[in-house]
Amino acid sequence: MTGPDDAGAVGALAEEDVLLLPELVAHLREHRSLLRQKWAARITDAHLLAAMTPQEVFTEVTSVYDNYVAVLETGSVEELRHYARDLSERIIPRGVETHEVVGIVLLLRDVLARSLFEKYHHDFDLLNRVLDAYEPAANRIANTVAVSFVEERERVIRQQQDSLRELSTPVLQVRERLLILPIIGVLDTGRARQLTDQLLA
Repeated sequence: MTGPDDAGAVGALAEEDVLLLPELVAHLREHRSLLRQKWAARITDAHLLAAMTPQEVFTEVTSVYDNYVAVLETGSVEELRHYARDLSERIIPRGVETHEVVGIVLLLRDVLARSLFEKYHHDFDLLNRVLDAYEPAANRIANTVAVSFVEERERVIRQQQDSLRELSTPVLQVRERLLILPIIGVLDTGRARQLTDQLLA
């Protein structure tokens, strides 16, 4: 699902703010190891991704970080959208919840913003310009990852619902003209029609 402004995460920025992005990206690449460690520690402290091993968390942290920085550099969220779908396919079966995915992306945004505060705190005007360049892109990234995760989760749920509907329901004959259908949950109109068709076939 693409929106009208997906051509670039930095499309509405002033030209001088766009020129700050390469400097910002260079800073984030230079401090990659430290910032990933801080982010991973915050994820652990927040008890997010508990369904994953520490090694799996670190592997995903590395991939997400690199994709995040690449989006800041290029302004294009399409690769991130593709990565987010792949990530979702891997972690949804593990029981990772939507709030966890949104939480880790927001934690990364915060870790990177603090790093920018540390670097630019001596020049308030420059700090504001850096944040003007960073914040829209960071928010677009967070939104893209969250939407991609939710879309993939909904796709998995629909697929599971379809699989459940396709399961044949056992029919037990108690006596002449009396059948029992063990059904768990709510029987909606579509499922009732399907069961009736199966019985009469």
